[in-house]
Amino acid sequence: MLPIWIGPQEATSIVIAVEGAEAPRPLAHDLMKSLLETLGGEVERVEVTRLEEGTFYAEVTVDTRTGRRVLDARPSDAIALASRTGASIWVADDVLDEAGIPDESQSAPADDDESVEEFKRFLEEVDPEDFQG
Repeated sequence: MLPIWIGPQEATSIVIAVEGAEAPRPLAHDLMKSLLETLGGEVERVEVTRLEEGTFYAEVTVDTRTGRRVLDARPSDAIALASRTGASIWVADDVLDEAGIPDESQSAPADDDESVEEFKRFLEEVDPEDFQG
């Protein structure tokens, strides 16, 4: 697993997309998706590419009418966009080696089940306004 700290707006955006909910008005990542679709582009994949001095970096690969383009992005924005478009999310091996943590779910299923249930309860009760500053 790769833990990445993200801002409250990006967290809200990701939760909304993962839950399949709709915000009352389009969020920035909804706008990005709409712009890409309108211009004939499609997000192929996002990748967390490197970690420098504690900062993660990512790229969004977009297929366009004029060819494939790779765009620099913050990981939180890239993941929020991928969660809306169904694009695959990748992490470079070097990043996982440096910042990844073992997935304990295989070794402690009872504890993991409890954690998953607790997280599901959180998602059911979370309100996007809870993340506004």
